[in-house]
Amino acid sequence: MASIRFKSITKKFGEFVAVSDLDLEMNDGEFVCLLGPSGCGKTTTLRMIAGLETPTSGQLLIGDRDVTFLHPKDRKISMVFQDYALYPHMNLADNIAYPLKVRGEAEAKRHARAREVANVLKIGHLMERMPSQISGGQQQRTSLARALVYPSEVYLFDEPLSNLDAKLRLEARGFLNHLQRDMGMTAVYVTHDQAEAMALATRVAVMDAGKVVQYAPPMEVYRRPATTFVANFVGSPPMNLLPVEAMIADGVLHLKADRVSVAPLPVSRSVAAALKNNSKLTLGVRPEHLSIARGGEANTVYGQLFANENMGPEKLVTLERDDAARFTARIFTDDVIALDATVTLGFSSEHVHLFDPSGARLPMDGEPA
Repeated sequence: MASIRFKSITKKFGEFVAVSDLDLEMNDGEFVCLLGPSGCGKTTTLRMIAGLETPTSGQLLIGDRDVTFLHPKDRKISMVFQDYALYPHMNLADNIAYPLKVRGEAEAKRHARAREVANVLKIGHLMERMPSQISGGQQQRTSLARALVYPSEVYLFDEPLSNLDAKLRLEARGFLNHLQRDMGMTAVYVTHDQAEAMALATRVAVMDAGKVVQYAPPMEVYRRPATTFVANFVGSPPMNLLPVEAMIADGVLHLKADRVSVAPLPVSRSVAAALKNNSKLTLGVRPEHLSIARGGEANTVYGQLFANENMGPEKLVTLERDDAARFTARIFTDDVIALDATVTLGFSSEHVHLFDPSGARLPMDGEPA
C-alpha cells in the first residue's frame, strides 16, 4: 500500500475551477472518504488520483512517486465504478480476471486468482454466470473482486453503493468496512452520503466548491464541524442553525433570539474576538441533543408543531417559529403531540455550537482553539 499526497493541485475545465489549490495527504493504510454535494469536486479529485484527469497545476504523489502525468496503467491503482462497468458478454470469472488478462497473465493462473478473490467475497459459486443473471449486490461484489484481483497500492471507489437498495447498501457497507480493516488497504471513497462516510472512513474530507473545508476523523467532523456548511451537511437530520444576537456582559456570553432562551455561556477567546466588530453569531444544536421541555426554562426554543414523523424507535419532531425557521428534534417518546400545538424543545449548554458571521465554528471554553 502507499500514501497519497496532493500538493497545491488545481483542476480547471475552461474557466470553471473544479478543484482549487488542494493540499491533502492520505496515509498508508488509511480509508479516506471524499464527502460533499454534487459539483463540489470530489469525483474530479478521485479521477486525478486514477489518472483519468490531469491537474492544471500542482503535483500528485503516490508513495514517493510523482504520478501527476503518469498513465493510469502505470499508477498501481484499482478502481470500482459507480455503475460497476461489468462486461455483459463475459461471465463473472472472465470479468474478474480481466485486469490480469491485459497484463499478460496465463489463463490458468488468472482464473485461479479470480476464484480465490471471488470466494472471499462470497460469489465463488457464481463464476459461470453472466452479469445479467445476478443481483445488484452480487454485481457490486463482482466489480469489487475485479478491483482486488490485481495487487494495487491504492484502491479507489466512486460511489459504488449508490445503485443498491437500502438493505443491500447497508450490507455492502459493513462488508467494505470489514474488508478494508482486514486488508489494510489505502482506499479513497467518493460519496455524497454522510452515513457512508461516517461508517467507513478513517478520515473524512468534506468538500465544497472545489475546496476541502474540513479534514478529520468522522466523530471530529460530527462533534466539532468546522463551518455551518459542514454542520448542515453531516448529520441526519442536520444540525439546527439559528441566527442570534450576542453580547458579553458581567464576564459571560448572552445570546438572544425570538422564542429562544439560552443560559449565559463562558466566554472563550475565539468568541470574544468574533464579537469585537459585530454582535451576530449563529447558534447550532443537533436534533439528538434536543428533548421535549417545559416553557419558561433556560436553554429552550419553542414554536408551533410543523411535523411529527414516526421513525419506529424514535420520532422526528419539527417545530416552526414565527420567522419560518424550523427546529427538528430526534426524540424517544410515545407521547402524542397534537398538530398546531405549541412545542418547547430543550437542550444543555454543553451541546451548543457557535459560528461566526463567516460560518466558521468558534471553539467553546475549554476546547482547543
